[in-house]
Formats: sequence, structure tokens, C-alpha cells
Amino acid sequence: MKVLIADDHSVVRQGVSLILREAFPNMEVSHTDTFEKALELLKTNEVELLLLDINLPGGNSVSMVSAIYALRPDIKILMFSAYDEEQYAIRYIHAGVHGYLNKLSSEEEIIEAVQTILKGGKYISSKVKDRIFENALNKTPDNPLDTLSNRELEIAEMLVQGDGNLEIANKLDIRMSTVSTYKSRIFEKLGVSNIVSLVEKFRLYNS
Repeated sequence: MKVLIADDHSVVRQGVSLILREAFPNMEVSHTDTFEKALELLKTNEVELLLLDINLPGGNSVSMVSAIYALRPDIKILMFSAYDEEQYAIRYIHAGVHGYLNKLSSEEEIIEAVQTILKGGKYISSKVKDRIFENALNKTPDNPLDTLSNRELEIAEMLVQGDGNLEIANKLDIRMSTVSTYKSRIFEKLGVSNIVSLVEKFRLYNS
């Protein structure tokens, strides 16, 4: 059984490797620190399970998943990240990964997640399961960008590209006060408070 850990933090790679080797004596664990190196290793090795950090040098978006499956359609992917699972897990599960695990998880949770996935299941925390259930009951879109109107989405994309209120007003031939109103609505609907958070939301959900 071959497992690859793709994470740019040496302490994380070494720590998780130790946990897995102790829990699964027959497991062969290798690791790498960039997405490019991970793809090279996948080209030449029959890896059964990939533990993948979201914020990996060379590939920090959900598009990593499709690139990996293009090389290894049968590989199992467990996202392993410090990012908020309530915001990120559902997006990556929809992209086809087999699980999402927070880096603050206990050794027992890491082992449970790996066991579950290797047995053919999927692993998410109870918190994420509750979020999925809540979204289904309230008919809330999994992609928050779907809550924006066409005009709101247009202005949000311009904000993400670096346009200011005056530039947007001139390009769309509307008043600056109108842009400000749209901006406030966009921030409220997406649950962000600044442009940096807006860019991050688009990076995740507009891939």
C-alpha cells in the first residue's frame, strides 16, 4: 500500500508519516513539498492514497483535483489542511475528493479518516455533515457565488480584478453610490468583510 503526503511543512509531513507507519505497518509512505513534484511522483508510482494540502506551492486551488485524476483516475484523495473545513470541505468533496481533514485533528481522527477512505468510504467531520444537512434543509446553494445576481457577480468579479468603485462606476456607467450599495450586498451575501477575503472566496468557488 503506497501513500503520498503532499505538504510544504516538513513537521507536518514527518509527523503524519510517523502516525501512518505506526498504525499501518505495511504502508509505504513517501512525501513531497510542491504540487509539481507530487504530479511527477504520481506519474511514476502506483499511489493508492494522496494526502493533499490545499495551500501547496504550485497548485493552491480546487483545480489540483482534476489534474491529479487526469494522471491517476483511481487514486483516493484526502485533503489535509488548516483551512476552515466548513468553508472548504464541501467544495472539495464536490470536486471528487474522498475526504477532508483539518490539520488540528487528533491522531485517532487521522487514522480513522485513512481507514475509512481505504475501505472505499468518504470521510468528513460531523461539523461538515451538519452543514451539508443544514444547506439541504434550507435549500442553500453549496456555492455561495450562486446567491449573487448577475449584476452583483459582474461587480464582484471587477472588484476581484482590482477595480475600485470609481473605475467600476465609469465602466458600467452607474453612480459610485450604486457601486457601494452593490459592494455591501456582495460582502453580506458572501460573508466577507474586505477585498482580500472576497478574492479568496472567488479563488475557491470560481475555479
